[in-house]
Amino acid sequence: MNSMFTKIVRIVLGIILVVFGLNKFIGFIPLPDLPEKAGAFMGSLGDTGYVLPFVGTLEIAIGTMLLLKKWIAFALVVLVPISLNILLFHLFLGISGVPLAALVTILNGILIYKHWPQYKSLFY
Repeated sequence: MNSMFTKIVRIVLGIILVVFGLNKFIGFIPLPDLPEKAGAFMGSLGDTGYVLPFVGTLEIAIGTMLLLKKWIAFALVVLVPISLNILLFHLFLGISGVPLAALVTILNGILIYKHWPQYKSLFY
């Protein structure tokens, strides 16, 4: 679990999550022009007033846990629905973001695989 590869994957994923989580609050990375359906979907999430800040807070918290190497197994489980929704959003609504969305999902999967002994008791 503590191989150099695992450490690099954990740090890269943590940085991605913290940066994109902070961007939901600060907006330092300009959003690209989205296709009509993707823009409408993001607009509706933004109009709720709580979904995007909540997801941003979760991304920052999960990224921080990964960077600080605290509660990694918990953080990875919480990240699964977020990473899958990011990937599905880009696959169905905004194809240009698929590479980064796939990267987040794959890194999450790799880390879950590397920490699998911590999850075994959930399935037996």
